[in-house]
Amino acid sequence: MNLVRRILTSTFVLALAFVPTSRLAVAQAHPASASAPQGDPLDINTASRDQLKALPGIGDAYADRIIKGRPYAAKNQLIQKGILPNNTYAGIQNRIIARRAK
Repeated sequence: MNLVRRILTSTFVLALAFVPTSRLAVAQAHPASASAPQGDPLDINTASRDQLKALPGIGDAYADRIIKGRPYAAKNQLIQKGILPNNTYAGIQNRIIARRAK
């Protein structure tokens, strides 16, 4: 059964819908961000512009900067070289790698 609670603030009324507790427990135990499959890490040295843009927070400008700054010996060089701001890097650091050229 869904219940709606209204919370009155100074100028806003917020309606919060509650899901059944069994679903809530599952959602808390397995948050979507932690359970969503990430796939293999993306190599920033070889990824295409479109592959880079598929990463969260990476648009045209950042993808172009990543490509222009290649090659990278380590993924944290995106920060060291000033390619990405810290918060954008934090959002993708677990999804990328920097393989060294053979």
